[in-house]
Amino acid sequence: MKFLPVSPESLKEGAEILKHGGLVAFPTETVYGLGADAFNAQALAKVFEVKGRPHFDPLIIHIAAIETLDKAANLSLLSEETRKKLFVLAENLWPGPLSIILPKSEKIPGIATAGLQTAAIRFPDNEAALKLISLSTGAVAAPSANPFGSLSPTKAEHVRNGLGEKVDMILDGGPARIGLESTVLDITGDVFKILRPGGTPKEAIERLIGNVADGSSVADTAGALVSPGQLKSHYAPRTPLYVLSREEIINKPYEQNSAFLFYDNSARDEWFSREQSNNNSPLRRGSHTKEEQNDFTVIKVLSENGNSLEAASRLFEILHELDNSQASNIYAQVAPNEGLGEAINDRLKRGAVK
Repeated sequence: MKFLPVSPESLKEGAEILKHGGLVAFPTETVYGLGADAFNAQALAKVFEVKGRPHFDPLIIHIAAIETLDKAANLSLLSEETRKKLFVLAENLWPGPLSIILPKSEKIPGIATAGLQTAAIRFPDNEAALKLISLSTGAVAAPSANPFGSLSPTKAEHVRNGLGEKVDMILDGGPARIGLESTVLDITGDVFKILRPGGTPKEAIERLIGNVADGSSVADTAGALVSPGQLKSHYAPRTPLYVLSREEIINKPYEQNSAFLFYDNSARDEWFSREQSNNNSPLRRGSHTKEEQNDFTVIKVLSENGNSLEAASRLFEILHELDNSQASNIYAQVAPNEGLGEAINDRLKRGAVK
């Protein structure tokens, strides 16, 4: 396995690996992806093997130019009105963290789409990813570069720790800017549906094309998943994760050897004040720093002022840290359910103890 910083040379080398059926982990604005040539069935099979991913869970196809869309999707199967809305979305939200489900091209092997006649297509907003894709075959299938079901990787080190020598190359492009997977939007039916909330807020989509429905638990008539990220249990740390409302976490007693993950400073400070007023609490503090470890109890905040973009970008990184700490349990506060908060809550709830 080669672990290299992003450079013109490493991108060319990575593209050659992809063209010859190998696997390359690369940065995007959402999370790191595990890339394989989208037109090579044998290379795609390696992705499922390396991740331990079930074959009923479809992959997302990444492109680097709108002109490539016709190679990955059969747009002739869409109505004229749907095609118009597709191009409005593409013009305004691509490149970006939005995957759109479309009728698939015959050039895309069925293994990439779990046998479905649709494929999720994405145009990532990351210079290194776009260069890598354009230098290869023009379309790269890439789920998150981590063992199936575990925390998504937002740094190259997360990929190395999770997949190691199973990957031919890991390209280090620094931390992911958004830190949450893409929103998946299905426009193949009469009603447009968000199958997975993610880096593009629902509100941004609806401003362009009108109301869209929530289809995050939808499967096709044969029971197959229509989109990645629809399993009830997913994105899970090894450490038991419990998701609490703001009121629940504020009233959660201090617990030694545990981790508390607050959404913002106000919730954390209210929890501290309650604990300090409790004569039976072992927590004694003179200041409220942003992050602190006390008797192996770890206290973290996603965003000091409750900025959902900052919170989203830090979510998986902090969960990785907490998962590698000495904590016995992780207690995480839900985000306000608007904007990227919906995607943050989706990841927390899918990773939580059921």
